Amino acid sequence: MDRSVSIKAFDETAKMISGTLSETLLRLPANKKPYIQEIRLRSGRAVALTEGNETIFMCRDGTVLYTPTERAVICSRQDIHDTFKSICGYSVYSRQSEINNGYITAPNGSRIGICGTANLKNGEITSITDITTMNIRISRQIFGAADEIIKRLFPLRNGILIAGPPTSGKTTILRDIAYNISLGKSTGIKRTCIIDERGEISGGINGNIDTGLSDVLVGYPKSLGIIQAIRSLSPQVIICDEVGTSEDVRTVLQGANAGVYIIATIHSDSFESLMKRKQGRELLASGAFGNVVVLDNESGAGRIKEWIDTEMLPA
Repeated sequence: MDRSVSIKAFDETAKMISGTLSETLLRLPANKKPYIQEIRLRSGRAVALTEGNETIFMCRDGTVLYTPTERAVICSRQDIHDTFKSICGYSVYSRQSEINNGYITAPNGSRIGICGTANLKNGEITSITDITTMNIRISRQIFGAADEIIKRLFPLRNGILIAGPPTSGKTTILRDIAYNISLGKSTGIKRTCIIDERGEISGGINGNIDTGLSDVLVGYPKSLGIIQAIRSLSPQVIICDEVGTSEDVRTVLQGANAGVYIIATIHSDSFESLMKRKQGRELLASGAFGNVVVLDNESGAGRIKEWIDTEMLPA
């Protein structure tokens, strides 16, 4: 891990947060910053930081606490309000579609999950108001994060499915694969297309994440983006995040049948748990993925726990 890059990512994320909280977060010791994966703001509660599987808290002077004592920094309702408006670029209305899905994406690719009051019409969420929680997942571009995967699995013979629990580094690895193969850093240049449904891989249209020579479709659902890419961009490799629905399975199969290698992620903490899910079994049965890589979030984001060659699995 490049500590200076990881510290910079933390600091950039902290600066998006309301004034006094931002100042406190920037005082976090430098040896902690590279390992913080999430910043969780809850109205009227202590600011909480996720470090691996631990939750830590802070005093105003930057001292780390392991329980939320009376010295812990408290997030106010106004802090939530100000931070939310700032991250939305002071144009909440323009981000309404994302908000209705329970998250917004910052320009650096960080995803901010939100909790509040859902307003419904005909069973559909039309808006979320009275926001009480914001969970900011820190986005980091770590060059070299995918080196082990590229060394072992390239040149591609089939697609790759990257599985892991939240905060295990799945999106970070996707970014690094896209950067490498689109520029031919570790293998021959491949025409690479990213289906960036949430704007997390590339940071969105105004993002500052370097995806090399990748063509990026921002905001497209995977079901539409993969077909659009095949029709108009002639990709050799398509990269997408968080497959798992039955519709995703059908679309991935279409891409594979068109001769495109698919590199995708899915939520799962082990190969065993992946195979217990209907969509997991369908994805592997599709033949689109020759290898499954399972990540581990206990020993650090991006650490590989399991390698599975699907051709070696029993029929």
